[in-house]
Order: sequence, then structure tokens, then C-alpha cells
Amino acid sequence: MPPEKAETILHVDMDAFYASVEQRDSPDIRDKPVIVGGHPEGRGVVSAASYEARKFGVRSAMPISVAKRLCPRGVFLPVRMGQYVQESRKIRRILHSYTPLIEPLSLDEAFLDVAGSVRLFGSPETIGREIKDRIRAETQLTASVGIAPNKFLAKLASDLEKPNGFVVIREAEKLDFIAPLPISRIWGVGKAAEAALHEMGVRTIGDLRRVSVDALQPRFGKWAEALLNLCRGIDSRVVVPDAEAKSIGSEITFETDIGDLDALLATLLDLSEDVGERLRTEGCQGRTITIKARYPDFKTITRRMTLAEPTDGTSEIYRTACAILQQKVPLENKPLRLIGVTASGLLRGGVQLSLFDQESRAKSKRLDKTVDEIRKKMGPDAIKRGRLL
Repeated sequence: MPPEKAETILHVDMDAFYASVEQRDSPDIRDKPVIVGGHPEGRGVVSAASYEARKFGVRSAMPISVAKRLCPRGVFLPVRMGQYVQESRKIRRILHSYTPLIEPLSLDEAFLDVAGSVRLFGSPETIGREIKDRIRAETQLTASVGIAPNKFLAKLASDLEKPNGFVVIREAEKLDFIAPLPISRIWGVGKAAEAALHEMGVRTIGDLRRVSVDALQPRFGKWAEALLNLCRGIDSRVVVPDAEAKSIGSEITFETDIGDLDALLATLLDLSEDVGERLRTEGCQGRTITIKARYPDFKTITRRMTLAEPTDGTSEIYRTACAILQQKVPLENKPLRLIGVTASGLLRGGVQLSLFDQESRAKSKRLDKTVDEIRKKMGPDAIKRGRLL
């Protein structure tokens, strides 16, 4: 196993992101238990719960009906995905001002590798504090930051003192630091794995270090070795930015199922805008466009098309996504509860086009560049393509 590097991995995690955005935008509910995810009398699950709601036992992914029973006086709000995407983009721009090595996990959390940034911006702790301060100043939202030698420890650190936490786990202190923590703190250990480990007498991360790989393998198979590495604070995974990822995608879960084709096509354009902007920001192009669709019974399908030439153009991504939806996704009497667009087969740099394509591509690129520049200066909602209005 290669030696661990210094504490240069950051995990930035927004605190109760969706709920915090709602509380910020509506001052009258700032101190109330806010539950984002739909009407309390309807179906669906909790997308986010404010810290006031969590005191009643409300958690993400919990059925709305259960949340209503636990917190009958909670403020139940629908998901405003467009608003959360807008705030996420603001936060992402702050992160990109410190390093290009950013691996987003979702709208509200990301890993950063700042090893190459310390000469310009100072220590990782200085960078982490600045990021927290700038997010608070520019969005009026709070983030928790974990700093450590690797991704596992950084993510663990960011969760230890939420909300508004700031925790550093140093290489020389990591074994003592994590030893007393409950075994459930290990990434991937859910209720079933936790129960199995409890049966073996393992309740803390330190306890797990005394168990051999041979004793773990009958219950955990190939995961046994990974578990032992994590309990020793070892994680060799690197931060993989979007440009090095295998795909770049965006998806949305509707508050109520949508079967109207025009509404779905408008949603595809919004998602295509996001995917195209991220491709252009990362300087890469995608050859394959995929549509993800989920039905009310939670059956999920993916359908894809491969282009003759890779693209980062919003219009081309959107045209392809529309064709997939209309030709390959069954919609007759089947509304959707989720839809997503993904570009894969990513290539870096420019691509040689045929002469026939060059003029039309050039026009589209000029339009994309103009839209990107306006949004960077004035915000994601400053300009929208006509199809969305």
C-alpha cells in the first residue's frame, strides 16, 4: 500500500441544503421544522429535513406520511430543484476558484484535492476556512468541511460536528481519532452490516482492527479487506474531477408524476443546459447521450444514442435527448417520476468536424458561449432558451 499523503483532501458538505435554502428564502420559517419533499397528505419521500425537523426524528428518504406523524406541525414544502441547482452552481464556482480537482457527489457535497493550491492560497485549513466563509457570505448558507489525508477520512470528518462543522483529521493522529467512533461511521456500513458486526462483538472502529480478514470474509466477502483498510484510515481513491469522470449527468425527481410530453421536453432542455455547461466548463465532449426514466412503480430504464461526433453543445444534447425520449421511452399512459440526461464516452479537447458540420456547430458554440457568460455574471436564471419560457 502506497504511503498516505498529507492532509490535502477536503470534503465540503452543505448543511440540510434544500431545507436551508427554503429557510433562507422565507424568513418566517427560519426557526421552524422544515421538511422538503411534497405535501404531507400525499405520497413521496423526504428530500431534506432542517435540523429543527431532525429533532423529531425526521430524516431524508423517509416516507412523507411518517414525517407527518413524527412532526405534525412541520412546514412541508415541495422540491424546488431549479433553485437548488442555481445555489449549487454558485457554490461550485467558489470551489473552482481554489482548485480544478473537484469531484461532485451531488448538488450539495464535493471532494477537493488542494495539494497543488497551498502555495497560492495557504494551508488546507486556511483554504477550508475561506471556502466556508465565502459560501456563507455569498449564499447565506452554511457548509461543514472535513480535512484529512484521504476521501474516507475527509467525508467522515465533515459529518462529525454538523451543522457548520470544521474538523481536521491528521495522518499522525488518525488511528487514535477514529478508534472510538461507532462502526456505523465507516462509509458503506448500513444497518444490516452494522448488525452483523455487532454479532461479532464489533461496535467501534477500533474493535474492527482486532478482527482478521478470514473472520470477516464469510459474511462480507470481497468487502472484508476494504473494511479493514478503512478501519485503519487507509483509502487509496483519488479525487476524480468531472473532466476525468466517465460521464456527466443531471436528473430531477418530480413532486408529482408527469406524463405531459411538452412538460417533459421542457425539463429535458433544462437538464441538457446543465450537462452542456458542465461539459464546456471541464473542456470535454460526450459521444453518447443517455436518458434515464423512472415510472411510478419505481421501474427505471435507460436508453441511449451514440453520436457520429462527440459534442458539448446544448442544442445537440437536447435534440438527441428528445429523440431518445420520443422514440425509445414508453410514455403511453405511463407518467414519469424521474428523468435524467447523461453524456458519456467523454473526450478532452477539440474534435475534427466535417466541413458540412462546421458552420452549424460554430453558430451553436457561439450561442452556448454567450449563454454561459451571461449566467456566470448574472446567475443561472438570467437567460433561458425560448423552449423553456
